[in-house]
Amino acid sequence: MTTALLVIDFQHGLVSVDPLPGNAAMVTANINALAQRAREAGAPVVFIQHEDNEFVRGEAAWAISGDLRVEPQDYKVGKRTPDSFLNTELGPILERHGVKHVVVCGYASEFCVDTTVRRAAAAGYAVTLAADAHTTHDKHHATAAMIREHHNQTLSNIESFGPRIDAVPAEAIAFGA
Repeated sequence: MTTALLVIDFQHGLVSVDPLPGNAAMVTANINALAQRAREAGAPVVFIQHEDNEFVRGEAAWAISGDLRVEPQDYKVGKRTPDSFLNTELGPILERHGVKHVVVCGYASEFCVDTTVRRAAAAGYAVTLAADAHTTHDKHHATAAMIREHHNQTLSNIESFGPRIDAVPAEAIAFGA
């Protein structure tokens, strides 16, 4: 099964701001490790970047976090909604590579990560949520860690899409056949 890594919205204006998102250093390290393993296995690595009036293509806030290692062969996809598939090149990229399984990580657990996981499953992809490689900022009602854990538990218990959604620690995710 061909697998791709989707790194969602890990952009300077979202994850390199004070205060930092929850467990920012751990999440960054886990994303870098996932991307390296994906590349070594020949799996596509796709960096998805939110674009709007605040995150303008080419400006500092829009840029991928400087803490992530991005390679020339990696794909970059712009999006304007929480859904990384809606009106983007993501679907065609995955189709060209024969991808049937996506590993999802990035920012923000409760918005773009959640929406993209659900959309991928609805589109027929098997989905692995990298359980310790997505994050958000603390909110008034819950910490980032609580939000991450909530989504790990909630998303991995959805069965109605058909394809399975698994929440797995980054170190346990393999990209080889």
